[in-house]
Amino acid sequence: MVRAFTTLTFTDAVRAAQVMRGSRDFCSALELKSENRLLDERSASFIAECDSFMIGTASREGWPHVQHRGGPKGFLRIIDPTTLAFADFSGNRQYISVGNLSENDRIFIFILDYHQQQRMKIWGRAAVVEDDDALIALVGDPHYGSKAERVILINVEAWDFNCRQHIPKR
Repeated sequence: MVRAFTTLTFTDAVRAAQVMRGSRDFCSALELKSENRLLDERSASFIAECDSFMIGTASREGWPHVQHRGGPKGFLRIIDPTTLAFADFSGNRQYISVGNLSENDRIFIFILDYHQQQRMKIWGRAAVVEDDDALIALVGDPHYGSKAERVILINVEAWDFNCRQHIPKR
């Protein structure tokens, strides 16, 4: 079984860079570890504690955009072992992430916990769900000080915890 995130990220160009820089043997072994497609107990526990993460999207032309998302602890919710969702609260009203997702459904979530010195990466495909009161109620928090305008629903294709190196303890 090939590890899901390496299937998405270890392109021919990446493998060539690994060969050139001497890390291909290590990365080749990494590809053969567990798949990490289904969210397990460890990933669920980490996600449940999250109150902040970075979301990466790209336009149809491939221009990347990274945006912070924050909310009450646990606002990134696990719907099932391959599905995440979060309430998209009102913000700067630029709608770059929403616009990007309307033409390119690929999404990347980066969760960084400085206190535990851990990071989790999640790759998937997302849908912007508007006007679904039941879903907004499921993932929203009526006690949070901002209105949920929509829900971002994510089909997880791969996830990975990776190296703690260089994460400052805060």
